[in-house]
Amino acid sequence: MTRISAPSALALIVSFSALHAGLASAAEEMDHSKMQGMDHSQMQGMDHSKMGQDQMQGMDHSQMQGMDHSKMGQDQMQGMDHSQMQGMDHSKMGQDQMQGMDHSQMQGMDHGSADAAPTTTSRTPIPVLTDADRAAAFPPLPGHGIHDSKVNTFFLLDQLEYQDADEGSVLSWDASGWIGGDVDRLWLRSEGERTNGVTEEAEVQALWGHSIGPWWDVVTGVRQDFKPGSPQTWGAFGLQGMALYAFEAEATAFVGENGQTAARLEGDYDILLTNRLILQPTAEVNFYGKNDHERGVGSGLANTEVGLRLRYEILREFAPYIGVTWNRSYGNTADMLHEEGEDREEARFVAGIRMWF
Repeated sequence: MTRISAPSALALIVSFSALHAGLASAAEEMDHSKMQGMDHSQMQGMDHSKMGQDQMQGMDHSQMQGMDHSKMGQDQMQGMDHSQMQGMDHSKMGQDQMQGMDHSQMQGMDHGSADAAPTTTSRTPIPVLTDADRAAAFPPLPGHGIHDSKVNTFFLLDQLEYQDADEGSVLSWDASGWIGGDVDRLWLRSEGERTNGVTEEAEVQALWGHSIGPWWDVVTGVRQDFKPGSPQTWGAFGLQGMALYAFEAEATAFVGENGQTAARLEGDYDILLTNRLILQPTAEVNFYGKNDHERGVGSGLANTEVGLRLRYEILREFAPYIGVTWNRSYGNTADMLHEEGEDREEARFVAGIRMWF
């Protein structure tokens, strides 16, 4: 074993000290700006809290685990590859520091204090409708029927009633109906009465009606009287429809044989006391152009009749009723009745049924 003398050992120590000082000085003067691209993949536990942005760029941190980023700013975090950084503690990182980071493969990270609101997605599946589903949910609607090209019918027996008259019991009727479309129709009307089984008055009208508006028709045709007196035929022209809030009205003028003329006004109105109990006031006024002794009518205003009937609709198509009527004659007609010993005016109790189909 070679022995080193004390002076030689002292000289050797001084040489190593000088070498170490030179190396430390060289390390401090090294340019770290060229340290980009260095492989730090195996460097664990490094403290990067004092490293700048230029030093951090380009470094491969793909396998750097356990690093303390709590003191790193946003500028230091940008550009870093965190694709495989697991187990990192981001609980102290703000929203500005989180931007720009690649979190595509960061699993197990603690984001408990992140400022950004989590996004939510609906868990309800969106149904996919097929043509069969649409056909079941929205079946095809039938086409609208064109009524003006279709033949329809309607018949109304407005009054079929018993009347308690001074001469005895009276059976009275008033009926109307039509057949046709929405614009053109054939109208049929009939009214009359039988007293003690004998027909005292009876007439039938056949009129062609043409619509001139939603609520009004013009009518023209013929009227045939069977009683009183001998039968007589009239030409008829008039207007009928609905006015003044469902007030049914008819105005008809007649021209008969031997130049006789006449006019008739009729109206009725339904007052709903309940959904099925209905009060119906009615009115009828007759005028004649000249005296007709055979039929017991005079010129001018001949007679009027007003009534009040209360019906109950057991069915919409069938309703019994009770009521009262009041008849009065005027002018020459009243004089003719007085000459024959009949009353000029009379009130009657009535009971009957109303139906339609």
